[in-house]
Amino acid sequence: MSASDVKKIRNQSDMNDIVQGVRQYLATLPAKDGLDLAIEEGEQIAAIIEPLGLPAKIVAAVHIHSLFRKKILSSNHLKNKELKNLSRYVIGLEQLNQFSLPDNWQPGESLAVQQSEALRKMLLAVVSDVRLVLVRIAEQLYRLREARKAPQAVQQSLALETREIYAPLANRLGVWQLKWELEDYAFRYDNPDAYLGIAKALKEKRVEREGFIETVKTLLQQELKLHGINAEVSGRPKHIYSIWRKMQRKDRGLDSLYDIRAVRILVRDVSECYVVLGIVHNLWPYMSGEFDDYIANPKENDYRSLHTAVIGPKGKTIEVQIRSHHMHNHAELGVAAHWRYKEGRHSPAVFDQKISFLRQLLEPTDDGADLLDQIRDNFFEDRIYAVSPKGDVVELAAKATPLDFAYHVHTQVGHRCRGAKINGRIVPLTHQVVNGDQIEIITGSLAQPSRDWLNPKLGYLAGARARTKVRNWFRQQDRDQHLRQGREILDRELARLSEKDVSTDEIATRLKHKDTESLCVSLGVGDLTSAAIATALQKLRGDEVPKLKSRRQSKRKSNTPQSTAVTGVGDLLCNFARCCRPVPPEAIVGYITQGRGISIHRQDCGNFLGLNQRSPERVLETSWGESDTRSYPVDLTLHAFDRAGLIRDITAVLADDNAHVLNLKSHTDKKSMQVIMVLSLEIRDLPTLSTAITRLEQLPNVVSVRRKA
Repeated sequence: MSASDVKKIRNQSDMNDIVQGVRQYLATLPAKDGLDLAIEEGEQIAAIIEPLGLPAKIVAAVHIHSLFRKKILSSNHLKNKELKNLSRYVIGLEQLNQFSLPDNWQPGESLAVQQSEALRKMLLAVVSDVRLVLVRIAEQLYRLREARKAPQAVQQSLALETREIYAPLANRLGVWQLKWELEDYAFRYDNPDAYLGIAKALKEKRVEREGFIETVKTLLQQELKLHGINAEVSGRPKHIYSIWRKMQRKDRGLDSLYDIRAVRILVRDVSECYVVLGIVHNLWPYMSGEFDDYIANPKENDYRSLHTAVIGPKGKTIEVQIRSHHMHNHAELGVAAHWRYKEGRHSPAVFDQKISFLRQLLEPTDDGADLLDQIRDNFFEDRIYAVSPKGDVVELAAKATPLDFAYHVHTQVGHRCRGAKINGRIVPLTHQVVNGDQIEIITGSLAQPSRDWLNPKLGYLAGARARTKVRNWFRQQDRDQHLRQGREILDRELARLSEKDVSTDEIATRLKHKDTESLCVSLGVGDLTSAAIATALQKLRGDEVPKLKSRRQSKRKSNTPQSTAVTGVGDLLCNFARCCRPVPPEAIVGYITQGRGISIHRQDCGNFLGLNQRSPERVLETSWGESDTRSYPVDLTLHAFDRAGLIRDITAVLADDNAHVLNLKSHTDKKSMQVIMVLSLEIRDLPTLSTAITRLEQLPNVVSVRRKA
């Protein structure tokens, strides 16, 4: 018997003694409502964490925590000699349970201060004692299991919390055996139809699949023995959520996924991994483009393995994973595989690197509202690595820009950033950095961040921490200045959209502000972007006016007659008036013309108001309905200084925003030396129009863009 086996037996003996002592103590407690259920809960959670090899004291604390959380045990009980050594673990677990997502919270929303603080404490626990967070993940899994008969609202709330926090946390810590089950339960509650459809299909094919896997295992074991390799071969089930994600990502059906059938080969060391890879590829033809070497290039959570896909017996595809026993231990248990090193105060560099990235999240912010964004950007997402002019390697979030790099170097460097060079060439601040780029920041003498940097649609910043720094800079400015700048933003946006007859107080209410002044301050600070105004207008108009009923119209001709719902008349030939070009959901009205059917105007159109005074009997009520194309004509006026490639850049921006160009006319104003373009577009709605105008204004040499009234 080896020394490691002796140590395992001794540890198991210690575990049994401590847990048995706790159970004996619990048996002495007087009968209370919920006592038996709390004891059972503790036992089930302990069973979930048992494979992780956690110390006996933590497992014992799991049994106690269920009673403490349900107030069957009090703080005074924890002072008893039987529980004194477990009290810090129980209290730590209780602190982790303070975090939960707010009711009716939706992905992308910020967290309130108290929720951010609770989540921050949870991350702090990861850094100080990550083992407790593993227990919290196990508790979440227990709650998911118990919610199978719970109301749908409870199930979906648990699924959202699991999907946003606990499954990504288990993924980052590498605890795969918990991550898979968390994801499957969350998927089952969030999308039951898709889950049951895949589960049913897998169940129907289980016998055939299991027989095929046994055949493959036998062939592999025979071939490996011929080469003198002692390996452990097993079948690996694919969890349902992973299957669904791959079906969505590759747009394939269940039958066309190659890794529904999969085997795993465990060998002694790295060299044998590559030998086995050659044996597998000699045995069956491999599929091009389906090989991943995570040994030479480990994943960010230090996952290491060889993945390949081959065409096995009967022409069926099969995924093969090859790894050493040590790699497999880490893949299944993640950072839990390093407990004994940590307990012995010989923390390996790999373990420290695995959790050191969490420390940056613990820096306090003004209100903590962006903490969840920081976690997504800096905690769960992929990273890229850039190089400073001095040769330092800087880690950035995926899709980071030179501006993200500037704020990573120093807050003031970001505030004073005016431009950037990548690999010696000047690039826009929205340029996406790739691995290995050398970045040089060009700064000015004064801090002058732009509010456009806060608009995620414009792509200036990918990292939540950098956006928080920009937002804080604007927040520190004088309120009067915020009010004045916000009023300018509001007026400019309404003018660009040619919106005249609208109450700014109603817009403020839509955006959850008490009045226009509060709205303007928020715009000036940068808490709201100009795009929010268009969205509020869309919702405001949508409440007042239904959508337009229109027949299919050609995208090539904006003046093609359309059919619109006319009260008391039915479907009549109609056209959008060229003078105002209404866009859903703006209030509209119809006017009966002579020989051209009904002309559809905006209700505040100047031409219509004149026609209404002269012939009010020709006015008809019209309303928006469903459109097959969901696009409507709009005219824009653009002023710019001419340059090479200007029209190409304009059309590229409009194409990105799915705006179809119907017509473009231009002439030169000799007084201002500017080119004036009139663009006729087909656009989906007001928010899309607002975004298109904003992006056009960002183009070099463009002076202004306005919707033609």
